[in-house]
Amino acid sequence: LVHPLWQSPLSIPGGTRQSPINIQWRDSVYDPFLKPLKISYDPSTCLHIWNNGYSFLVEFDDSTDKSIIMGGPLENQYRLKQFHFHWGAINEWGSEHTVDSKFYPAELHLVHWNAVVYPTFEEAVMEGNGLAVIGVFLKLGKHHEGLQTLVDALPAIKHK
Repeated sequence: LVHPLWQSPLSIPGGTRQSPINIQWRDSVYDPFLKPLKISYDPSTCLHIWNNGYSFLVEFDDSTDKSIIMGGPLENQYRLKQFHFHWGAINEWGSEHTVDSKFYPAELHLVHWNAVVYPTFEEAVMEGNGLAVIGVFLKLGKHHEGLQTLVDALPAIKHK
């Protein structure tokens, strides 16, 4: 499946470790040895929100291990760098990834980097085990107070 955002299949090296992907439910395999994913975020590490021209990012202080994830399939702990959203012009189409070729209205990406192995985020980005991104599919539903706080801040960053 070629994601509608791409005009042609991605031709750069990356194999199975590239985005976007179509998660096929029938091909998923249960791993009984997978440990729980532990998420520990300190809200005081939130620095600012900014507009990069096509989305907005909420950036965090990643100079210490105050906001981290660990466990699950990860061999090291990873520091939270930023989060951002993918969304579309219509509700039926906005997520970057799909499940059984189904799109969601939006998708949240929490981007973390391996500060145990790499000295900087920029170096971690270049390596296969440098980043850990948690993707969360978002659906339309009842009012969400936390998300509303973020939406209320968006008019302050109308321009890149």
